[in-house]
Formats: sequence, C-alpha cells, structure tokens
Amino acid sequence: MIKKLRWRFIGTAMLAFFLVIALIASLVNIVNYVDTTRKNDETIEYIITYEAYRTQFEGPGPAGRGGNMPPMEPFKGLPNEEANYMTRFFIVAVDDENAVLYSSMDFIASINEKEAVNYTNDALNSSKEKGYIKGYRYNKIESDDATIVIFLNCEKELQSVYSILRMTIAISALALVLVFILVLLLSGKAIQPIARNIEIQKRFITDASHELKTPLTSISTSVDVIEMDKGEDEWTGNIRQQVSRMTGLVSELVALSKLDEVKPVHEKEPFDLSSAAWETLEVHLPQAKARGMEIKTDIHDNVTMVGEKASIQQMLSVLIDNAIKYSTENGEIRFSITKQHGKAHIEVFNTCNYEKAPDVNRLFDRFYRPDESRNTGTGGNGIGLAIAKAVAEAHGGKISASCPDGKTMTITIDI
Repeated sequence: MIKKLRWRFIGTAMLAFFLVIALIASLVNIVNYVDTTRKNDETIEYIITYEAYRTQFEGPGPAGRGGNMPPMEPFKGLPNEEANYMTRFFIVAVDDENAVLYSSMDFIASINEKEAVNYTNDALNSSKEKGYIKGYRYNKIESDDATIVIFLNCEKELQSVYSILRMTIAISALALVLVFILVLLLSGKAIQPIARNIEIQKRFITDASHELKTPLTSISTSVDVIEMDKGEDEWTGNIRQQVSRMTGLVSELVALSKLDEVKPVHEKEPFDLSSAAWETLEVHLPQAKARGMEIKTDIHDNVTMVGEKASIQQMLSVLIDNAIKYSTENGEIRFSITKQHGKAHIEVFNTCNYEKAPDVNRLFDRFYRPDESRNTGTGGNGIGLAIAKAVAEAHGGKISASCPDGKTMTITIDI
C-alpha cells in the first residue's frame, strides 16, 4: 500500500507540474506566433498603403495581361529605415478567372515567376484572406476587376518562431525529467507521516486481534460449560453467534492487514485454478442448499495460473459467500472460470434486491455496506470484498463489479 501510495503521489505531482509547464509553454508560443503574425501583417499593410504603390492596388497595372509591372520605386514605407531594405516581397494580380494580369518581382530574388504563380494559386484556393504558404505571409486584396495577392517573405521570423517552439519543448522536457527525479527522491519523506500512521494502524489491528482472540476463546469455552450444565437456550445461542461473528471479523482484519504488506504474496507458484475453485465451491454448497439455492457452474478444465493458492481460494470463498448471503431467496447464482486473452477470467453472478443500486466504485472499500439493514441480518462486516480486491491486485489482477438496476450483481476478476 505504501509503495502504491508513493507512486500515486509522484504521479499526481508530475501531472500537476506537467499541466502547469504545458500551459506556460503553450502561452509563450501562442503569444510569440500571434505577435510575429501581427508584425508581418503590419508590414504588408505598410506595403499596401505606401503612397508610391497605391495606384497598383486600385486596379490593373499599366502592363498588359500577363505582363510585368514597370520597375517599382524602392520601398520606404516602414518607420524603420533599415527594415525597408530588408523587406522582401512580391505581388501578383489575377482576374476573375485567376489568369495572371501582372506581377512584380522587383523585391524578391529567391523565387521565379513560375513559382510565384504557383504560390498565388495556392493562396487563391484557400478560403482565408490571410495566411502562410511555406515561408511567405500572403494577403488577398480585391481591387476593381482584379484580385491582388501580396506575398511577404518571413522565413527568418518563422524560423525564430520554430526555434522558440523547439527550445520550449526541450526546456519543458528537461524540467519534467529534473522534477521527476526530485519528486522521486523527496516523495519518501513527503509520505513518511502517512506511512507511519498506516504502520501504526496495522500494528494496532494485529495487536488488537491477538488480544481479542483470548477473551473470545474464553467466552466460547464458558458458553460450552453453561450449555453442558444448564442446556442450550436462546441466550447462549445468541452469545455463540456473536462470538462467531466477532471471531470472523478479527480473522478478516488480520488477513487484510497482511495483504497491506509490501510483499503480500510471499510464495507464487503455478497451480490448477479449476481444481482450487471446485475445492472452494464444495465448502459452500451446504450453505447454498440451506437457503434453497443452486449454484450453476461453468468451470473450464485445466485453467492454470501463477500465484498463492491459499490466497486465491480465500478470494473465491469471499465471492461465493458474498453471492449466497446477498442473493434473493431461492435466487440464481452463477460461478464461472474461463481462460480469456491468456488470463484467468472469474465471474460470480447473483440475483439481489437492493432498493437502490449500490455504488460499485465503493463496493470494494473497507467497511462499505450498501444496505445496512440487510447486512445486519447477514452478518456482513464490509471487509470481505476488500480482501478479494487486495488478493486480486496482489496477483496483478483487476476486479470490478456491475449492479446496474440493483436486481443483479456481477463481480468479475481477470488475473
């Protein structure tokens, strides 16, 4: 339990840190991308509104269809003088049928006219007025009977965006590794008070159980003597019943305390689960018969597993006993063991009659009893299914329950 608690603490701490660092890294990159895009759009807007170029964006250029624009004046639209000479862009205008009217390649050297047309077609096929195509930011402008597309080279800016993205991912990954190491080293100290309390609790249960066994044995012996002397009556019968119930509770507490140890299953070895199930079932058949019930079985032959046979039989005993105790009178009980996907599949079904469907997520919690009134009559302590869960998990298995309408209960174990 301590080991599981420690890893749960580590997992929770790492998840919280991961969410925080992922949020910070995402915000940094989103803000950087948005800011870079805003600056690129501002540059395009400066190009569009530059006085010397304005006439080019108000209609088809002076060149004929498919021609080049006359040489454009050097761009000086940006407030930063040096940035004007570093701004690289090209312009392509098309008609309603996407035929090129004119283009300007005066301020770009990295692509030719054919590539510029291909970029333009990609931009026109996009439903967005603005966007990125490879290393270029484009903006489509409707002007009279032409569509003008301006492409701004922003490869350096995008490289900076990608560099920051890679850097934040690398730093985040490194931070996660470092935090994991720190949490792993410090987790033992963090859960030490809890571990100490659990250890004290386990010691108390063990000591109290041993202390209770002596007076319970004495009471049981005294009842035997009284019955030999004065005969059996309802009072001695009630005492014997309560002693038996108390003895069972003490045994269950001791078993549960042992299952909480770091290594609850000490000796695992291969054994025949099918035979073990029949042995366990035979013990409970008289109990079922006394209540007018028949247990239908589907136990496949030669279903084997590796584990501690005694613990597995204790788990099966708990499940069968639980089904008999909480089944309706003359109800149906089914017990099956099969092999599925290389694992033993155990299923116990019984009819029941809960007024309200129990919370199956809490069904395996210690001392949880879905129906207090019925458990008083059956003598249940709310520990049996907790023991079944502990045994299943100690063998690397999973246990689950289903009671959708409060009328049938199915407990399943894959182990």
